[in-house]
Amino acid sequence: MLAWTTSFVTGRTQQVLYKGCLSAVQPVQYGVPQGSVLGSILFVLYTAEISRIVAQHGLKFHQYADDSQIYVATSVSEVHSATDQLSRCLHDVYVWMSVSRLRLNASKTQVLWLGSRPNIDRLSVHEVPVLSSTVGVVGSARDLGVVIDSRLSMADHVASVCHSAYYHLRQIRPTPQSSSRDAAQTLVLAFISSRLDYCNSVLYGITNNLLQ
Repeated sequence: MLAWTTSFVTGRTQQVLYKGCLSAVQPVQYGVPQGSVLGSILFVLYTAEISRIVAQHGLKFHQYADDSQIYVATSVSEVHSATDQLSRCLHDVYVWMSVSRLRLNASKTQVLWLGSRPNIDRLSVHEVPVLSSTVGVVGSARDLGVVIDSRLSMADHVASVCHSAYYHLRQIRPTPQSSSRDAAQTLVLAFISSRLDYCNSVLYGITNNLLQ
């Protein structure tokens, strides 16, 4: 198994094509092939130790390929200590990633409080220290294509899906005039219905207004 995995990630090369000119062939010494079936699995295996680091700080961790979330549950009265706990955890993750030839991108890091509106309104922490900078708390964040808002109402996700669906609907509107009805239905299924179906289980229990 080790020899088979080794053969998959070694001996690979890359070139850059720019305005008809090819660069010299360069060996790829690090990383995994993008878009490959094993690529995301090998990356998760390589970064599995991050979950242990997070657990040492008493936090929860979820990872999908290179998209990771760290969770901490706290009461409003202990939000400052929870923020410090999260900052220390991120520092240790950053140290491990630096040693492992990876980079924690602070500019792509987002912090989101989840809770009821009264509790969210009582929070006084609007920035969280991340390494040498601070990250502002956002009202919603995108997680694998699903927009999560601070109250878990899914209102922002519904608005995003509707906006995207209407955009593509306008793009394919002239299609029935120049092609068959079956072709138009295929386009609607590909560009509209697929967006309505994606992760639709997260919409369970939303309000009737959002459902409409």
